[in-house]
Amino acid sequence: MNFNDAKAYLLGKPEAVLDYPFGPEIAVFKVHKKMFATLIETEGSPFSNLKCDPEESTMLRDLFPEVVPGYHMNKKHWNTVQLDGNLPRGEIERMVDNSYTLVVKSLPGRVKLSLELKYGSDIVYC
Repeated sequence: MNFNDAKAYLLGKPEAVLDYPFGPEIAVFKVHKKMFATLIETEGSPFSNLKCDPEESTMLRDLFPEVVPGYHMNKKHWNTVQLDGNLPRGEIERMVDNSYTLVVKSLPGRVKLSLELKYGSDIVYC
């Protein structure tokens, strides 16, 4: 998965919004003003920070050399994923889906309900 593929997938999440609060080089993806991913390209290499369950984050780091503790993030809850083509696209999409779901679950009840009614639980909590 390259930078543009990742950007398109991230923006495909229900009500995902692209923002640049840290400057033009760091794309931040939010749902209802809460960040669920970042995307940056450094020297031609794309990277994404994704929220993750603490136990799973450690497991993913052990399994994949492309997954490391979140750069400039809480390392317990965030991973940085190198999008260099070595990780299977399905695994990256699964990590994005989990990040989005974790953030949606932290939203106020009325916001979660609105998303569920509008898009369906199976889409919101993939």
